[in-house]
Amino acid sequence: MEFANVLRSEWTKLRSVRSTYWTMLFAVAVTIGVSVIVCVKWAHDIRHSPGDKLDPTLASLNGVFLAQVAVGTLGVLVISSEYGTGMIRATFGAVPRRRVVLAAKGLVFTALTLVVGEILSFAAFGIGQAILHGAHAGASLGQPQVLRAVVGGGLYLAAVGLLGFGLGALIRHTAGALSAFFGVLFALSALADLLPESWRNDLMPYMPANAGTQIFAVDRVHDSLAPWMGLGVLGLYAAAAIIAATVLVTRRDA
Repeated sequence: MEFANVLRSEWTKLRSVRSTYWTMLFAVAVTIGVSVIVCVKWAHDIRHSPGDKLDPTLASLNGVFLAQVAVGTLGVLVISSEYGTGMIRATFGAVPRRRVVLAAKGLVFTALTLVVGEILSFAAFGIGQAILHGAHAGASLGQPQVLRAVVGGGLYLAAVGLLGFGLGALIRHTAGALSAFFGVLFALSALADLLPESWRNDLMPYMPANAGTQIFAVDRVHDSLAPWMGLGVLGLYAAAAIIAATVLVTRRDA
């Protein structure tokens, strides 16, 4: 089967299951909803305390922190649900080249999350800045680092989704893959926080969430990685899971 046909097949699967719509709907709701809530609060606070300093871009993109949960969960389900139902046997029967199937699934999922992520990021920014401009505290895309941060919100969601996808393909069981996803994205930072201070300070910037979120912050946090380097570190976590899954997919039974 030609690769284009495999891509079409995987796109049909992805848009035919309810989990895609529910997770994307949740991502839309929290990205826009949190942006409105945070920006309304900050606009109110600024009117009463004009000297307060804030990052208006990050204020409007705060919903990304919650949207990543939905996108990562969908990344896991894209592959683990087929293993759970046994449909993966039919898929591999139709396309015996398993790595081709994995590549097609990853490409289709990445395209979806990147497009949706960028739309959500720009929409949240626009709505948030409309609110903050009423308090004379908004930002524009023409200001330094702002466009990079807004584009980075969508890139971050795509990278988190790929991390979920890689872990789903590697572990193949939904519950286990979701546990691993939340463990890698969140629990690693909590564990690193328990280490001696010198080790903690060296390791914390390289934790996946800490590194990746720098891409959609205008103001760089002290001792954090540079935005693109941070996104690259998050990408390495995702790449490690996907590479491991790609190696093992031909060595294990479906």
